[in-house]
Amino acid sequence: MGLPAFRVSQLIHWMYERNAVSIDDITEFSKPLREKLKGFSYIGGVKIIKKTDSPDGTIKLLFGLEDGLSVEGVLIPDEYRLTLCVSSQVGCAMGCRFCLTATMGFIRNLRADEIAGQVTAVRRELNANANSEITNIVFMGMGEPLKNFNEVVKGINILTDYMGISKRRITLSTAGVVPELQKLYKEIPEVNLAVSLNATTDETRSALMPVNNKYNIGALLRACGRLPISPRRRITFGYVLIKGVNDTQADARRLIALLKGLSAKVNLIPFNEYDTAKFEPPDEKTVLEFQQILVDRHVTAFIRKSKGRGIYAACGQLKTCHETDN
Repeated sequence: MGLPAFRVSQLIHWMYERNAVSIDDITEFSKPLREKLKGFSYIGGVKIIKKTDSPDGTIKLLFGLEDGLSVEGVLIPDEYRLTLCVSSQVGCAMGCRFCLTATMGFIRNLRADEIAGQVTAVRRELNANANSEITNIVFMGMGEPLKNFNEVVKGINILTDYMGISKRRITLSTAGVVPELQKLYKEIPEVNLAVSLNATTDETRSALMPVNNKYNIGALLRACGRLPISPRRRITFGYVLIKGVNDTQADARRLIALLKGLSAKVNLIPFNEYDTAKFEPPDEKTVLEFQQILVDRHVTAFIRKSKGRGIYAACGQLKTCHETDN
């Protein structure tokens, strides 16, 4: 259009920092310029089409995309942080047996603007209610981020370069797509990594997570060991505890052996039940005993109790409920 370069900076500022919904919101542009821009462009984006609140403060969100599809997110407050869990794909092809999203199959990858758009949509909501600011982003919603590598990296760059979110406050969770792990740390080494392990033998992990048939536990942990993790940082290993499947004391001892030599911490997550689930969570005593075995051997282990149980906060639940209702 022959406009000066500073107009680009203004546009980016209004879209990604001021969360403009339309070109008319960009009051730094003259009215004639706004009208000219509106002749061939618009500010699109992701919309919140359903929201459910839990007494514990968790907010489950269903995001509507411009093609009519939808993905999920979760806003999780605690004392010092406000974390937004975002999706990277519509559905998922990984087929993890304990995950409701897996039953939907894979529909498509999200574009970078749709990934960042989830954050923008929530920011608009928070600003409208004069609420607090998002401090952390986790890619733990629908989809396998490393199977949408290029768009996820672009999306993270939008979050950091344009929206002011530090890479160190972004966590990417993967089921263990080994070839992309090293590539991730070449592109964005500052992001935090969470690996869904969920078992201590290949037999059990393959039964729970088909990805293990291609990249088994040994290959995954060797890849993790080769990552250029700085001494002050650790990989988080997620371990969904499932009654009678992976929750024994022997499992805990094997987990200690597997993680030996890695800069690691463990998030123990009792299985979050849903209506058609074939699994159950262990009782509290079993969970605590599992944790204590790890702690006694100097493995940092936290119990992450599911928040928002009454609001379909497990990944895939709100989308499934919404589509059933409609």
